[in-house]
Amino acid sequence: MNDRQYMELAIQIARSANGQTSPNPLVGAVVVKDGQVIGMGAHLKAGEAHAEVHAIQMAGKNAEEATIYVTLEPCSHHGRTPPCADLIIHSRIERVVIATTDPNPKVSGGGIEKLKNAGIEVEVGLMKKEADELNAVFYHYIKTIRPFVTLKSAVSLDGKIATVTGDSKWITSSEAREDVHYLRHTHDAILVGVGTVLADNPSLTTRISGGGKNPIRIILDSMLRTPLEATVVTDGRSPTWIITTDRADINKKQQLEQLGVTVLSLGESLVITKLLERLGEKGVTSLFVEGGATVNASFLKVKAVNQVITYIAPKIIGGITAPSSFGGEGFQTMADVLELDIKRVDQLGPDIKIISIPKGAE
Repeated sequence: MNDRQYMELAIQIARSANGQTSPNPLVGAVVVKDGQVIGMGAHLKAGEAHAEVHAIQMAGKNAEEATIYVTLEPCSHHGRTPPCADLIIHSRIERVVIATTDPNPKVSGGGIEKLKNAGIEVEVGLMKKEADELNAVFYHYIKTIRPFVTLKSAVSLDGKIATVTGDSKWITSSEAREDVHYLRHTHDAILVGVGTVLADNPSLTTRISGGGKNPIRIILDSMLRTPLEATVVTDGRSPTWIITTDRADINKKQQLEQLGVTVLSLGESLVITKLLERLGEKGVTSLFVEGGATVNASFLKVKAVNQVITYIAPKIIGGITAPSSFGGEGFQTMADVLELDIKRVDQLGPDIKIISIPKGAE
């Protein structure tokens, strides 16, 4: 195996913990000596040991004079865990191959400098693009202190999300729906409008084989119409935050709070940019928007979207009044529209899954 193959292994190991490490990044590490992998590890959860620690502990005394491949620059500062750069130095590793630097300007380059000052050979940039894509959410949050927004839609071939009567179960296949549940697992929070709660009484939890992490459930509800008996209020399976306005009934607010719901007001109206600021302040690094046409339109209007995931089913619904995935007024000219770059296209059962990002986002 060569350097690239070892780094590919480190990236694969890092990806295995997707959905577990927030607000920390995904990191993988592989220790190699004499052409053999003698240690490997991933960061599994915030506050717990970093990837380098797991890999070096597995290698033990054999780590001396070995090479370690790390997907992200080893930390050089004391946080909830000791600096990984110090551990690498103490372990007498002689070469460190790093995919990409830490995006935090307060620490970026610090780990590399510390390793070089200790006489260790350091190489940076191998598979940087792949490593950066792995932590797109972390990078966005570090730079903006706002959650990375993924907007998901499930549509028919003619772009409808329901029939004229509102029937939407099910447009897409079981394979596509299972994939959606995995995406819920990988996000900190999921967001819908109160209309979805009133129409479907959803649980907004993760249902995948082997379990999975339930995201924080966020409901946009300007007048607190969410029923006290709604599943998201009563089941206790995950925190529920209702985002409302100062115009909402204060008694209803108190009743919801007594049931364990967090109620947050954004003032006179539900402004998406203000919402994202508030969520960022509360440590939400990623947001999965699963709303209907109205909610989707509110995010589109201010172009507060970092990723669009669209599931397209080979069905034609028809009907001029059948809802599409985006409502609202829309953009007035083609010069104003949100342009996307398609990053990936997959087939899930009979359906197509398209992953897109805003043009120029990279």
